[in-house]
Amino acid sequence: MEKKIAVFGAGLVGNAIAIDLSKNFRVTSVDINPESLEILKTRNNIDTLKADLSKKEVIHEIVKDFDLIIGAVPGFMGYSMVKAVIEAGKNIVDISFFPENALDLDKIAKEHGVVAVTDCGVAPGMGNIILGYHNERMVVDKYICYVGGLPVIREWPYEYKSVFSPIDVIEEYTRLARYVENSHTITKEALSDPELIHFKEVGTLEAFNTDGLRSLIDTMKIPNMIEKTLRYPGCIEYLRVLRESGFFSYDKIDVKGIKIRPIDVTAKLLFPKWKLKPGEADFTIMRILIKGQENQAEKTYIYDLYDEYNKETDTISMARTTGYTCSAVANLVLDGKFNRVGISPPEYVGVEEENYRYILKYLKDRQVNYVTSD
Repeated sequence: MEKKIAVFGAGLVGNAIAIDLSKNFRVTSVDINPESLEILKTRNNIDTLKADLSKKEVIHEIVKDFDLIIGAVPGFMGYSMVKAVIEAGKNIVDISFFPENALDLDKIAKEHGVVAVTDCGVAPGMGNIILGYHNERMVVDKYICYVGGLPVIREWPYEYKSVFSPIDVIEEYTRLARYVENSHTITKEALSDPELIHFKEVGTLEAFNTDGLRSLIDTMKIPNMIEKTLRYPGCIEYLRVLRESGFFSYDKIDVKGIKIRPIDVTAKLLFPKWKLKPGEADFTIMRILIKGQENQAEKTYIYDLYDEYNKETDTISMARTTGYTCSAVANLVLDGKFNRVGISPPEYVGVEEENYRYILKYLKDRQVNYVTSD
């Protein structure tokens, strides 16, 4: 009998996941915005459903008939959505990147016998899977991840385009960044410690601190770990100006007698500027360095990813690299090859070599290639 999957969220990444999974499963895409669902209506193996996923009772009603739920909603509603799915007793693979700690849901997931893989995108996501694999086989001393998604054409004034909710992107620039140095967790402002890094595919990019380590701080006993976001040079300066001027604030201000949050106005203004135009090419770039001792010898592994918009399938790169990682893990959960009950960050998925190899091959089959050197 054909297994049934519900994909919550019909944005660019959610739609890429739905289309990918529909090759082997019956998929229903769920979103409150009918325009977002429109693109999927011509797909033979995808049904669409308009629903308000901010309501727990709606989620409980929807999930009854499905074998697996994919979470691809905006971050601000991700935690409550995942909790509602768990309470309904359904397995879930999620990419929502919510600010709350997913591990806080571990107890309730175990009580309901639910397999829940969170943060299952590219970074966090694939970076965690790779680290989880190597951490099981060596003593890791250092983990560094540089990652970014950018438009191929640098267009003034922002030289940036977003495929996620604009508030989720802004959250990266306001949430305190954590990294681990000499076994101590260090907290700094986002956008701090800039450095320039050259990549042969795109030239020089600017890297800065964001809170990308996420669960790794709790699950990995590695003395040095850091993740930095990549943007075109000059990005940090204008983001700092906007942040320090209050444009990213959630605190309401009075404007002619009306209480408004500056973040809502900023998101409304920026999203048209940051939105990819139809057919506009983007790329994803990532470099991972893992260093430590393996078989009593010093060992360094480097993973490089460069991926571009696929013109043939009209799929943007960030949707490919994020979405296909998620759908690879969804296959593992549906096949029972990853069945750990509770909240599982992606590093737990990478522990088993068979799963790690499967995910790399799944991505390679879709022309998302991680090039390794050691």
